[in-house]
Amino acid sequence: MTAPRSTTPRKVLGRLSLPERTYVADALRTETVGGVLLLAAAVTALLWANIPALHDSYENVSHFHVGPAALGLDLSIAHWAADGLLAIFFFVAGIELKRELVAGDLRDPKAAALPVVAALCGMAVPALVYTVTAVAGGGSLAGWAVPTATDIAFALAVLAVIGTSLPSALRAFLLTLAVVDDLFAILIIAVFFTSDLNFAALGGAVAGLVLFWLLLRKGVRGWYVYVPLALVVWALMYNSGIHATIAGVAMGLMLRCHRHEGEDHSPGERIEHLVRPLSAGLAVPLFALFSAGVAVSGGALADVFTTPETLGVVLGLVVGKVLGIFGGTWLTARFTRASLSDDLAWADVFAVASLAGIGFTVSLLIGELAFAGDQTMTNEVKAAVLLGSLIAATLATVLLKIRNAKYRRLWEDEERDEDADGIPDVYEEDDPAYHLRLAALYERKAADHRRIAQEKAAARHGLAEVPGGAGEDHHRPA
Repeated sequence: MTAPRSTTPRKVLGRLSLPERTYVADALRTETVGGVLLLAAAVTALLWANIPALHDSYENVSHFHVGPAALGLDLSIAHWAADGLLAIFFFVAGIELKRELVAGDLRDPKAAALPVVAALCGMAVPALVYTVTAVAGGGSLAGWAVPTATDIAFALAVLAVIGTSLPSALRAFLLTLAVVDDLFAILIIAVFFTSDLNFAALGGAVAGLVLFWLLLRKGVRGWYVYVPLALVVWALMYNSGIHATIAGVAMGLMLRCHRHEGEDHSPGERIEHLVRPLSAGLAVPLFALFSAGVAVSGGALADVFTTPETLGVVLGLVVGKVLGIFGGTWLTARFTRASLSDDLAWADVFAVASLAGIGFTVSLLIGELAFAGDQTMTNEVKAAVLLGSLIAATLATVLLKIRNAKYRRLWEDEERDEDADGIPDVYEEDDPAYHLRLAALYERKAADHRRIAQEKAAARHGLAEVPGGAGEDHHRPA
């Protein structure tokens, strides 16, 4: 006889395991700080580029060239920020992806289905929205990939600014979405935005990556070995015609992200812990500083809604992302016969999907690649990315604030640690030792309260029996 199938539906967006929750909290803490810096850099860029007295200095700094021309690296500051500093960002993205594949949600195909499908739909629908808008308006299809990316740092900055206590399951869902999103954005950059190939440089880059992998496998340690090698691989990749950030992703994917016996952290986790602050706190904000500085005026903003390319970007981010991620999540739950966690509702998924419409760093990069050679259209598309991200952030703020009271209750339940052992109580409810510790704690509290009650009663009794017979003199009250 075969065992009957369980009729209990599988839950999605449920409580994270304790190690996963700890990792997500640490990662998001750094990204949130980086997101605030990113937001500050974007505002600084807009002010620098739009204040008449400062505009020329912004252009001069952005287009100032530095680097060895003999190596093909005589680049502008803005170019260094986009191709050089963003390689650090994509290196961290590669490590995140590797960790998710070997130790995170993407390791289990059933658990991976939800974020992968949601991310794919969250990229396909914005691209479709852009394409339809561009075709209907007779515009260029070159920017179809611009609204496909989600900026996790900017999204977390919005959460930090509005002060919402989003439950860890939704934060983890947003982070995993962004990791899968980054993977496909990398593939889009590599496949669709590769110029004429220099096979000699490409061969050198591949050889450098092989050497990088061999050194890792041999257990060779020392930043003085890997940093120079990484710079050589990056330079060769840049000269090969493939976007240089691909080198960062490739090296990130090579790091070991599973733990051996006796290890508290894998090499990938240790390196990510060291490099993530550099990526979130320096590389991405500097890229934003030299990429977000576009001229903004009432007329320019109005043009965003009349030009098919820019309108397609805005609609892709604001409408396409929400419909894609929400629809992908609902369809996955529907066809896998799964149901949402009891603590959440579909309105929460819709709010997070709207937050994912904030496309900044990678969207700006793809906008530069898509309309290379047309500076006017590049600037207009950047303005559309900024405006679309602002609209998505505003929509997400409203939706999340409506549900914030519920989020705060869930967050407080997740954080409660009555026995003060450093582990939230929700992870110890099945542990008999936890209940014994709690019983001892309550008994001590009960004993303290009984003692206080006795002291208060004794003090009250003493006041009632005033010495000297007060109250008997002439029968007057005491």
